[in-house]
Amino acid sequence: MSATTPQLTATVHTFTQLLSSTLRGARLARLLAAEQLRAWPVPPSATERAEQIVAELAANAALHGRVNGRDFRLTVTLDTTAGVLRIAVTDARGERIPSPPAECGTPLDTESGRGLLLVIALADRWGVEPYPPGGKTVWAECACEILGPDPHSGRS
Repeated sequence: MSATTPQLTATVHTFTQLLSSTLRGARLARLLAAEQLRAWPVPPSATERAEQIVAELAANAALHGRVNGRDFRLTVTLDTTAGVLRIAVTDARGERIPSPPAECGTPLDTESGRGLLLVIALADRWGVEPYPPGGKTVWAECACEILGPDPHSGRS
């Protein structure tokens, strides 16, 4: 007789939305992400962190990554098996790579640069990837304790 080890079903939830590269689009990104996260098995504390990260990355896309006539894309992914929430914002300005204010010499009393410091403080990891042909994706990941059984995975 052979014993079988129960296998966990990997569940990955993904939400993707194109939004106008405006401050209104950035506000909408935050609202849509918050609504989606409340529908997933994500605790309120992780939802609050994610909302702030979305707000900062989307605002940066609207302010610094804007190209007339081009939208930015918000993608939020929850891997319930790994317990990782990933937020990614893709814009059309690949030549404008963000760097934390301490790295680029920006004084902290200016209006720009503080948003990325907030992302760094809230996220467990973050980074930037090229998005061909000329854009970039700025992403942040947070460890996320999954609430109870995931109703979308088919397990209890």
